[in-house]
Amino acid sequence: MLQILCESQKGAVHTLEIDYEAICGYERILTYVNTISERFPRTESSFIGNSILGRGILCLRIGHGKRASLFVGAHHGMEHITSLLLVKFLEDALSCERSNTRLAGGFDVRYILAHRSIYVIPMLNPDGVEIEIHGADTAGPLKERLISMNGGNLNFASWQANARGVDLNHNYDAGFSECRKLEKEHGIYSGGPTRYGGEHPESEPETAALCRLTRFLSPELRCAVALHTQGEEIYWDYLGNAPKDSRMLAECFANVSGYQVSAPDGIASYGGYKDWVISELGIPAFTIECGYGKNPLPPSDFYKIYEKVLPILLTAAAF
Repeated sequence: MLQILCESQKGAVHTLEIDYEAICGYERILTYVNTISERFPRTESSFIGNSILGRGILCLRIGHGKRASLFVGAHHGMEHITSLLLVKFLEDALSCERSNTRLAGGFDVRYILAHRSIYVIPMLNPDGVEIEIHGADTAGPLKERLISMNGGNLNFASWQANARGVDLNHNYDAGFSECRKLEKEHGIYSGGPTRYGGEHPESEPETAALCRLTRFLSPELRCAVALHTQGEEIYWDYLGNAPKDSRMLAECFANVSGYQVSAPDGIASYGGYKDWVISELGIPAFTIECGYGKNPLPPSDFYKIYEKVLPILLTAAAF
């Protein structure tokens, strides 16, 4: 665990402990990321947009090369552990660059960061994360609507969607019409905890912001990786199609992690970020189902998940 020194407005110094084995919501992610930016001044950070409820969607850039990779966490509210995985990756990569040491598998991080740029969005769905962790009160004026979308249930432990009840990983323009048909077959006609893809692709500010960034980076973007949970699987194609080197890279991920190269089925086959990057931009893209168990995965699983995910991220960054 990392000890952080935070300075109050009065100049007093307080110690805040980053606990990677604790549930972490939006405000703590902001604090952790700000601290990393202060410790490593060459880190660039910005907001690529705002959520439905106005929470900024943070993006960080490390590295100095023209070729880029993009990592995205927390499309889904109850998968917030993926945000911490990316924060830990940032901390470790920057620490190794500074000390000129190597990370898992002997990766030369200083070389990677000298020749590549890595863009990290730790938490694409901050509203969904806050709803899942802290409940409907975090939704402000949307509280009553949110409870209604949750069937009147005040327990939001299985909430995946954003504050409007849209599952962000079904809101991309990749087989969207087919996705809508399958939603109806599953009895999904409007916003709720999961699977509803919205009125049209990129209808949500969160997905629209990520698509804008991805399009902007596309001339230099070598690969995009979205972290989800759970299943220890690697999804790499879209309806049997994939850009050059995608299968090779997926198998490299499998070799360094022990995860299984696989393919989604049914409604999970359409509308995802990976699917859109592959079909619209022709860039290798991957969904990594981190960890194994029942969502939300317990924070106590963090380090054993990170041990397997870290070499995947390093392999993607070096590609």
